[in-house]
Order: sequence, then structure tokens, then C-alpha cells
Amino acid sequence: MTPKEAADVLRLMEEYEPLVNNSVAFAEQLSNDLYVLDEANLGAIISSEKQVTQLMSSIDEALAEVARVEETLQIYDELLGSVKQQMDHIHQENSLLHRIVSNKTRLMDEILFLTTHLDLSREHCDALSRADLSSPSGVKACIAAAEALSGCMNIQVQPGYRKLQSVAEQLIMFETLKQNFENSFIVHITSIFELQGNAQVPALGQPVDKLSAPSHGLHHEELAPYAPLMAWLRNANPVLFCDLPKVYAQNLSRLYDREIKAFFEQAKTSLLGRRKGSLQESLEKPTAMGSRQQPRWSLPGSREGQDDTPDKGNVIKMLEQVLRELQPLCTTEQQFIEKFFQLSQDPANLQVLEASASRGGESTAPPEDPPCTKPRSQLEEPTTRLLSEIFSCLEPELRGFLDVCNKAHPFGCLQVLVTLNDSVFEMWGSSSAPPSSFLNAVLGNMLLLAKSSFNKYIGTLCREIEEAKVLSKMKGGILPSVSRFEEFVDFSEEVFRTARRRGELDKAHLQLAGSVFSSINSLSSANLKVNTDMVMMENFHHIHCFLCQKKIHCLEGKKREAKQRYSEHMEKYVIKYLGQPLEKLNHFFEGVKARVAQGVKEEEVSFQLAYSKQELRKVIEKYPGKEVKRALETLYRKIHKYLSPEENLLPVVWHAMEQEFIRQYQEFEDLIQRCYAGSGIAMDFTMEDLLSYFNSITLSHM
Repeated sequence: MTPKEAADVLRLMEEYEPLVNNSVAFAEQLSNDLYVLDEANLGAIISSEKQVTQLMSSIDEALAEVARVEETLQIYDELLGSVKQQMDHIHQENSLLHRIVSNKTRLMDEILFLTTHLDLSREHCDALSRADLSSPSGVKACIAAAEALSGCMNIQVQPGYRKLQSVAEQLIMFETLKQNFENSFIVHITSIFELQGNAQVPALGQPVDKLSAPSHGLHHEELAPYAPLMAWLRNANPVLFCDLPKVYAQNLSRLYDREIKAFFEQAKTSLLGRRKGSLQESLEKPTAMGSRQQPRWSLPGSREGQDDTPDKGNVIKMLEQVLRELQPLCTTEQQFIEKFFQLSQDPANLQVLEASASRGGESTAPPEDPPCTKPRSQLEEPTTRLLSEIFSCLEPELRGFLDVCNKAHPFGCLQVLVTLNDSVFEMWGSSSAPPSSFLNAVLGNMLLLAKSSFNKYIGTLCREIEEAKVLSKMKGGILPSVSRFEEFVDFSEEVFRTARRRGELDKAHLQLAGSVFSSINSLSSANLKVNTDMVMMENFHHIHCFLCQKKIHCLEGKKREAKQRYSEHMEKYVIKYLGQPLEKLNHFFEGVKARVAQGVKEEEVSFQLAYSKQELRKVIEKYPGKEVKRALETLYRKIHKYLSPEENLLPVVWHAMEQEFIRQYQEFEDLIQRCYAGSGIAMDFTMEDLLSYFNSITLSHM
């Protein structure tokens, strides 16, 4: 039911609500209503018959019109069938035309690509053919032409295009131009290398105040315009390029050999103050400590030997100047070859230079890596290997110059060690300019050599000190070995005052101090005319005072040992000499102490025949007060005669003797009281008399 029908039914049921409860009545009522409606409907149909007839007539006319339209459409359809065939044909032809146009466009693009990118201008072809590398404009033209040629040859061309005759001819022409220009460029750059290698070195004139290493700035400026062509050749033909660094090194090494030799010759001349004729003569003069004709070394401030030996300042200054000049020389050359030959640490460059090294035969290997230098793998880089060949004579010449420095001064090896050590650390710690790895390796080797020479020198010096023989007629004083030790310490401390490392010096100080102590100890077996303990006392006292003045940390133990040995030998010296003024009395009481030590009772010693009261009185009578004073005066004069005045030990020794004499006197008095009690025996002089003797002797010699 539609909503409208549902609403009508509801309205009908509301209208007949009383009848709804009686379904029969309600059904009858509905039937009646239906009957009425049917009658009304039939009446309406009968009354509209005319209209129905008109409607049927209209439908027939419409059907006839539809038939005419269908006939017309059939005609149109037949006409359109032929038009469709024509349009399909036109569409097919149009598609073919579009394909033809597309192919022509693509073909034109490819032709333009080939003609544009594989076309080298006549100007560039002429520049490459002429290869004018002698003028700046010609070099610029060749650089531009070479870059253009590389651009043409590096274009990716499809394999099929290479079969085209014009493309093949063009590529052959490019390759021919490239090979011809490569040969011309290599011949030209090689001739420049040879000319630079054969350049003349200025003759060594009169010594100048300022030593300067050769400069290759002009040579580098001459080669700098060709750097772009070197980069082009490296990319275009690595096989040919890898030979050029070797050729450069072979030629420039000859020039550097002459310049470096002249540089070091001038440095040697400036150091020794002589011309070449007398240079060898000065080096042959003995300067070693062991030479018998060589006098004892003079102190740094002494005027002795200044005519023949340069002072320490000159050696250090000259060596520092040489090292300062070498650093920019090597650094500048390293920076140039790295830029000119496009050297770097990338694997491709390493491979290129490895090939050059393998074909170049034996090359100068980099020196051994010193403890403080860079890792050996970095020292093996192509740049360092190339520099090793360029500066092949640098290390031998530097080694020879260091040898001259070692011989130019008695302590030359010490000066060389300090100067090299400071220069190496200053170079490695400098941030102003990158150091040369090659020069680092060379200086590292020289530092190791300097350490070895210094250690050998110290070993020789220690051996000579220990084996030095003391003359039997020596009258005392400071031993030559002690003076040499002091001279070495004074000089080395002055040189090492600003040094950054002093490990080798501390080790040398300990070795030398041990040798000097051994040399002093060997005096005990020497047959000297003077008292050995006195000489040893003086020398140990001298060393102790010297080390107290210097305050060297590594020698603190030696300083304490020297003080102990000095005290021991002074005690022995004092005891030995005090036996002389009261010799018989001293021997008598020594015997008394021996009897007591053997078990004889103290009160029974006087019953011994040799040590009776009568014997004691006889011995005491031999040493009256005046005799004791005279003996002490004689002892004072003897000590004053043999003691070295420089050490000023007389007051100290005399005071020690006074204390020892007082101790012995008190010991004698005590033995008399214990072993000869009640005998009434006493010394002829009292303690006060003894003190007055010493005081008067001291005052009389002031």
C-alpha cells in the first residue's frame, strides 16, 4: 500500500468506526460502497468514449511517424557507414605521420648531440697540433684545447654510433691529437726538468754573516703554469704521467746535490772560520779527551783554545740556523710536488706512484722511524719517497755536518744532541706550517745518531776517567777527573738550561759520577807521596760542594754519597795523623786496651811488665806540655802544606783533629783512672792546657 492508500483506509475505518467492530456489517457496507463506485465508473467510461477514439487515432499517427523516422535513420546510417571507413583511414594515416615526425626529431637530436659534443673547434685543433708551450698565451691555449679535447673524448657514445664512418673518423682524430700533444708536452716538460737540473750553483764566495739555503721559488714559478696540463695528463694517460715524477726527481736531485753540498760547505766554513783549504786540516786536529798532547779542557768562559776551537754558542747557533734553513727548503718542495703532481693519500694516486716506484728501480728508502716520528706507513707515502730521491744527499751531508760540529768543540756531541732535540720537537709542535714528513724522518734519524754518538762519547769518557793513572809524585789537590766532571756538568747544564728533554743528560751525569767515584776510590791502591785519605777527602768534599751548588735532582744520591765518603776519609785522615804527635803514648794505651779486650782485669793491667806504672810514667814524661804544643804546631804546618787551599778544608780538618785529640785525651785519662787507680799518675797537661794549645795555634796562623 502506498502512503496515500494507507491514509484512505485509516480515514475510512475512522468514519465507520462503529461498524468495524461488526465485521459482517462492515463488509456489507464496503460491498455497497464498491457497487456504487463501479456504477459511477462505468458511467464515466461510457461518457468518455469519444475521447478514447481520439486517443487511439493519435496513437496511430504516432506509429506512422515513428516508421518514417526509422526509414530516415536507416538512410543516415547507410550514409555514415562510408564516412566511418574514411575517418578510420584518416586516423591511421595521421598516426603514421606522428611517428615519422617523432623519429625525425629524435634523429635530429642525436645528430645535434654528435655534431655538438664530438666537434672540436679548428682553433683548438691548431693549438694541439702546434703544441706551443714556450709562451704564456700558447700554454693557456693548450690548456683550453686539452680540456676541450678531454670533454669530447669523455662523452659516452653508444656502441652503434662508433660504426658510423664520420663518428669513427672523429674519434680517431681525437686520439691522434691526444697522443701527439701528450708526446709534445712530455718532451717539453722533460726538457724543463733537465734544464733546471743542470742549472749552475753560485760559487762559494767569502763567508757571509747570514747562512741561507737555496731557494727554488723561480723554478716552481716556471713550472706552475703547466700544473693544469699535468692534471690533464694524469687523467688522460696515467701510465705516461706516472713516469714524470721520477724524471723530475732524477733531474732535480742533481741540482739539489750541488746546492746542498755548497750550503753545507758554507756552513762548515762559517763554523770553523776557515777556507776550504784549511777545513780538513782543522778537523784532523785531535780533540778527544784521551789524546795525550791535549791539555785539560778549558772551562766555557776560558780564553784558552779559542783561536782553534769555535765557542759553544757558535756551534749551537750555526746548527740551529742550518736546521731552520732546511725546514722551508723541504716543506716548500713537498708542497710544490704535491700540488704539481697531484699527489694525495687516495688509493688511485697511491697506485699511480706505486707503479712509478716499481718501474723506477731502487729508490732511496725513507729512514728508519725514530721513536717520536710519524708511523712508518705514513712515511712510505708517495710524497716522501719522491722527496727521498730528490734530497738523496741531504742526510749524508747533514750527517757530515753533524760530525764537523762534534769535532769543532770538545762537547760538540752534547750541543748537537740538545739542538737537534729542541729543533725536532719545535718542528713537530709548530702549527704555523705543516712539517715535511721527509724532513721529520731525516731529523729523526739524525737525532738517533746524535744520541748514539753522545752515549759512545760518555762511555769513552767514563772509561778514560776510570783508567786514568795518577802520578806518584802528585802532591794532592783536586784530581783531573773531578775537574773534567765539573767542567762537563757546568757546560751541559748551561746547554740544557732551556732544553725540553734531559733524560740522556741525567743518565750521562749518573754514569760520569759513578766513574769519578771509582777513579777516586782507585787512589787507595796508588803509591802516592801524600796521604791517600787526605786526597780522597778533598775530592769528595769538592764534589759534594759542587753538587750542592748545582742542585741537580738526578745527582742527589751521589751528593749524599760524596758527603758520606768525605766524612769517612776525613775521620781516617784525622785518626792517622793524630797518632803522630803522641805516637808512643797512643801505642801504650792501645796495648792497654788490647790486654783488657783479651780478658785481663783492669786493676791487674799495671802488673803487666810492659804496661806497668813505671813504663807509663816513662811514656808520659816524654810528652810534657811544651812538647805537645810543639808537636801540634808541626802537625798544623804539615796539614797546611798538603791540604789544597782552594777547598779551604784546613779549619774543618783542624777542628776535627781538636775534637779527636780531646776524645783521645779523655780516653787516656779514663784508662789511667780505671787501670792505674791510686797511683797518682797524670798527664803533664790538662784539658784547659790542650784547648789553649789549639786556640793559640789557630790564632797564630790566621
